[in-house]
Amino acid sequence: MWEEPCISGKEGSGTVFFSGCNLKCVYCQNSKIAIGDVGHVISESELIKTFFELKEKGANNINLVTPSHFVPQIRSALIKAKKEGLDLPIVYNTSSYENVESIKSLEGLVDVYLPDMKYVSGNLSGRYSNAPDYFNVASVAIAEMVRHQPKAIFKGSDLDTWEDTYILKGVIVRHLVLPSHVDESKRVIEYLYKTYGDSIYISIMNQFTPVTDLSRFPEINRKVTEEEYDEVVDFAIDLGLENGFIQEGDTASESFIPDFH
Repeated sequence: MWEEPCISGKEGSGTVFFSGCNLKCVYCQNSKIAIGDVGHVISESELIKTFFELKEKGANNINLVTPSHFVPQIRSALIKAKKEGLDLPIVYNTSSYENVESIKSLEGLVDVYLPDMKYVSGNLSGRYSNAPDYFNVASVAIAEMVRHQPKAIFKGSDLDTWEDTYILKGVIVRHLVLPSHVDESKRVIEYLYKTYGDSIYISIMNQFTPVTDLSRFPEINRKVTEEEYDEVVDFAIDLGLENGFIQEGDTASESFIPDFH
């Protein structure tokens, strides 16, 4: 229920979490599965069955979370599931540290791309995500996603309250504001807006929570302050951003983090 309102809606998004991650962010909010030792092996047919079970439960979409390292298997499963009648929007939920050829292979199969843009700075991406080339890789991957879905399409028309409004196609780029790094968030948002304007939606997130041992990174070993987050949001508004989502209230809690076992 905790995705963007046009993804979760009232019924919820049908999330399928894939164990493991090709980034190693020191602050990972889903560290239990990101390290890859939680989960179980399933067959392609079982994955297809999972898609249909989520549909039967009333999910608005099929939301593939950290799927990058299973793209060949997912692609095959989606092709077969669509032939069997799966008609829900497919959401690709990724860190954006992607091989662009993998994204190209998903053209026509994925309806909504939900990528992160974590950093512009290679120093920060190296320090916190062990990927100094993150921006170069992610920017190319996101450009390919926007090529697939250059304009958002919704079912429903109330884009002010988002009541009964669901996304069918498009790109929503997420950015998680890190403590002590307001300037980096501004750089990310400025890059996205100047590159894509209002053809994409930008989701500015305040839910950073220190759920791992961050004693070696004292500058981010706390939640984002209200002042920090407001400064980033105000910057986005002053820039001219209209197609965006913000978070209100105390979202920075472990209740927003699924309990995997």
